[in-house]
Amino acid sequence: MIKPDLTQPLPEKLGKVHFVGIGGSGMSGIARVFLAAGHRVTGSDVRESAAVDTLRGLGATVAIGHDAANVGDADTLVVTGALWQDNPEYQYALAHELPVLHRSQALAWLIGGHRLVSVAGAHGKTTSTGMVVTALLDAGRDPNFVNGGVIQSLGLSARGGSDDLFVIEADESDGSFLLYDTSIALITNVDADHLDHYGSREAFDQAFVDFAGAASEFVAISSDDPGAVAVTASLDPAKVVTFGTAEGADVRVVGTTDEGPVAFRLEHDGRSYPVQLRVPGHHNALNAAGAYAVLVGLGLTPEEAISGLEAFGGTQRRFELHGTVRGVSVYDDYAHHPTEVAAALQAARSVVGDGHLIAVHQPHLYSRTRMMAGEFAEAYEALADHTVVLDVYGAREDPEPGVTGALVSGRFHDASRVDYVPDWQSAADRVAEIAHEGDFVITLGCGDVYRIVPQLLGSLEKSSETETETNTESEGLQAGSQASEHLA
Repeated sequence: MIKPDLTQPLPEKLGKVHFVGIGGSGMSGIARVFLAAGHRVTGSDVRESAAVDTLRGLGATVAIGHDAANVGDADTLVVTGALWQDNPEYQYALAHELPVLHRSQALAWLIGGHRLVSVAGAHGKTTSTGMVVTALLDAGRDPNFVNGGVIQSLGLSARGGSDDLFVIEADESDGSFLLYDTSIALITNVDADHLDHYGSREAFDQAFVDFAGAASEFVAISSDDPGAVAVTASLDPAKVVTFGTAEGADVRVVGTTDEGPVAFRLEHDGRSYPVQLRVPGHHNALNAAGAYAVLVGLGLTPEEAISGLEAFGGTQRRFELHGTVRGVSVYDDYAHHPTEVAAALQAARSVVGDGHLIAVHQPHLYSRTRMMAGEFAEAYEALADHTVVLDVYGAREDPEPGVTGALVSGRFHDASRVDYVPDWQSAADRVAEIAHEGDFVITLGCGDVYRIVPQLLGSLEKSSETETETNTESEGLQAGSQASEHLA
């Protein structure tokens, strides 16, 4: 894994920019905005994808596979922390003394002197960013934005705009959210994560204190999350707007429904406003409250803000329906922390009705799996009817001896409600075996677990055909038996 030097000064000019891993969700969005700003952009990735095709259509030159020759005449290299030190393009840049920027540094350079809204938090930041962007566009604004996921109604994760406003999902995982010159900060929660980077809960919390304290205008922060409450105690009260269900929250959520797309009321400045979102889950009511606080702070009326929030249709890989076979619906979600898993399963539970909820969990990172296996097991056992656990998606980490998906399945109290199935086709077949009409299947993880969805749908289809053939054969035998009896 590449450890970026986030303290190095940014070059005055970047020239031609080469993105290593340009097809990733974060990198592709930043590359898109660089193209919109008139920069020459090249890049490389390990495979063809829709993101790569889109960037080529916008003028980028993208090679498949990593090779030093791909760098060409680039002036600056942009990388992610997921790359390894031996990447040939990275090594070429070092050997030729080209500036190498972490993607967050490239984004900070691009933001320049814009008025910046930075959305941070262990969970909910992609959805909250999408809500803010959707509402601004709905109100006739034209912000620049870079989000960590595709906003469904736009089909985009990033775009250059004509306003002086820039909205970003700010990544706390490696401390890079501290790079940005933030005007308005939105903090969805401060739930401990990424302790492999920070080393301790105290250091993690302090990073959020530093991030919030640097916001030049105001901070919108959760009134409900204990970590956020602790951070708030260290901030200037004059610059803080709280949101949540807690008594005394500046923007308060009340009367949340627990079935289907979430409805609730927002209480703010002595008035109460009804809100009906298009996405399910109490967590999305809280996300909307935080986005509302930002939007009103930016000058939208409450009515404009709520209209925009109600127009938000979700982001890809956040409770996204991929298909229904023999009455079994297959969803995918990005949840990769126990709190996120619980929120995603609670949202699914609110719409599955009498059906069963079958979860397919791909653990993300060896360190997180080792530290949180029990918490994952607790969330799945409490909220899913059955769980199929895959193996660990290591991402930027080397494997750890003894750390596999079995750490999670082994922490279930009721072993009959979980299977550890490392082989994906076997996992898909197991899901098809236990799923019945009306059930929901949901894959969860921020690795490549979404790639199992076609196998899940295929196994469900295959089991449906087998069931039809069995029923037809049974009916034929029954008819033959009845005919024999009649002839007798």
